[in-house]
Amino acid sequence: MKLFKFLVIAVALATVAVAGTASLDAQDSAMSFFITSVGPGDGANLGGLSGADAHCQMLAEAAGSTKTWRAYLSQSEAGNQPAINARDRIGTGPWYNASGLEVAASVDDLHSANNELNKANSLSEKGQPINGRGDSPNMHDVLTGSQLDGTAYADGEDHTCSNWTSNSAGSAAVGHHDRQGGGDNPTSWHAAHASRGCSQDDLIGTGGNGLYYCFAID
Repeated sequence: MKLFKFLVIAVALATVAVAGTASLDAQDSAMSFFITSVGPGDGANLGGLSGADAHCQMLAEAAGSTKTWRAYLSQSEAGNQPAINARDRIGTGPWYNASGLEVAASVDDLHSANNELNKANSLSEKGQPINGRGDSPNMHDVLTGSQLDGTAYADGEDHTCSNWTSNSAGSAAVGHHDRQGGGDNPTSWHAAHASRGCSQDDLIGTGGNGLYYCFAID
């Protein structure tokens, strides 16, 4: 009888341990990266970094996320605004898409050739793919304002549409989520080329739609 009770207790403890591990695994691989399914709709005027972050948060919460989200966007030094690097805003990783696939293990991994970002894996918060080159309409241009290493530009030119407040004059650095197309770095997910302008029509006209990347920082 004592042996039977011991076995029952042992099985029960093992079951709890397995369930706890499964729960932690599920939590660890919960969505922590996505491309916005829609932008704010005002071109590259995102309301600055704070407005872009709020849009990420709104979309994520609508999809059931309880994490804290930040936009992968750099800000250039201008007036009383300091330079801010996109890579420094997004936490430390690892990051998972809506399907639970790890797309990058760390900030360095994200900015290396080892990341898993591509059209198939760079999903929206709804778990849906974003149109790329060859689709109609093409929406592979993703706003970042960033250089290849994930830092802000420091050349005095506008690479962020007036730090994400302009829907007319200016330009923004964009990446190709599908890792193909034209530009100086056509296979870069975050630093492929400059946009034609900052209006919604300009972004759409060159293969975008005012979308950007969102990462969970916790």
